[in-house]
Amino acid sequence: MKLIFATNNQHKIGEIRSILKDQLEIITLEEAGIKTEIPEPFDTLEENATNKSRTIYKMTEMDCFSEDTGLLVDALNGEPGVKSARYAGEECSFDANIDKLLSNLAGKQDRTAHFKTVISLLIKGRETRFEGICEGRIIEEKKGKAGFGYDPVFIPVGSDKTFAEMTIEEKNKFSHRRKATEKLETFLTNLLTNS
Repeated sequence: MKLIFATNNQHKIGEIRSILKDQLEIITLEEAGIKTEIPEPFDTLEENATNKSRTIYKMTEMDCFSEDTGLLVDALNGEPGVKSARYAGEECSFDANIDKLLSNLAGKQDRTAHFKTVISLLIKGRETRFEGICEGRIIEEKKGKAGFGYDPVFIPVGSDKTFAEMTIEEKNKFSHRRKATEKLETFLTNLLTNS
C-alpha cells in the first residue's frame, strides 16, 4: 500500500518510517513532486491535521495522511500547543522555541507536560483520525543532541533521559507519534486484511 505523508519534515519522516518499517510505502511531499507548504491556521491539532490531508488529497487524489503534534504544558495553560513549531515566531529555530518555553516556566514548580499527536488519514476521501499522547515533564536546561523540537527538555514518564538523549528506538518506546502511528498501522492492516 502506498500513502503520501503530508510533510517535508525529515525528522517526522524518519520516525514514521522507523515505526512502520516496510509494511507501507510512505511517500513524502517532495517525492510526490509537491512543493507546496501547507499552512496550519487552525486552533486545534485536529483541524490542522485534517486541513493538511484534505489539501493533499484534493491535489493528488491519492490516499494520504498528515499529522500535527503539539507540546502542552500544564503551568502555561496548554501552551505552546498548536503553536509549538512557531512558539517564538514564524521563522524561529528549535532553540528559540525552547528558550521561550524555559523563560515562561522560570520559577514555576509544576513542570508537567505532554506531547499530543493527531494523525488524519484519508482513504478514498474518507477521513479517520488517530491520537497518541506521551506524558512527561520539562526540565530546566537542555540535555542531549538527538531528536528535534522540544526533545532536549522533555523527559517522558518512566525514563530519566530526555528524548534528545535517546536513540530513535528508545524514543519510540514512549513516543506520542509511535502511539498514533501504531493505531494507524492497525487500522490499515485490518483494512487490507478485509478488502
